[in-house]
Amino acid sequence: MAAVLGACAQPPPGLSCAVPLKPALEVDLSFGRNIDGGGQVSDTDWASFVAREVTPRFPDGLSVIDVAGQYRGPSGEITHERSKMVVVVVFDPPSHVAKVRAIVEAYIRAFRQHAVFHSEHPVCAG
Repeated sequence: MAAVLGACAQPPPGLSCAVPLKPALEVDLSFGRNIDGGGQVSDTDWASFVAREVTPRFPDGLSVIDVAGQYRGPSGEITHERSKMVVVVVFDPPSHVAKVRAIVEAYIRAFRQHAVFHSEHPVCAG
């Protein structure tokens, strides 16, 4: 998976949201489950990772979605893999930046990954 870090630190000025919604930032992290050298991140290992690394950093809530990912690897070959997407909505950017970086680094280390895909975009949420 490719990494896109720091797409935006906060919602753009003037983002107008209908009450009761407020300007916020949606952070999407896509975690490939193929392990470099063979194997896959198991459901048990994934659940442990979320409990240990993600939930403590975003205890107010998050969503985890099963996705079918693909990316072009360093060799130029297209790789398909089962993936997980974590979606977090933050109302106090840029407080999330260090938390997201720590989660990404922990996943790369724990599961021998090249990267975690990271994107951010402004939303109205409540």
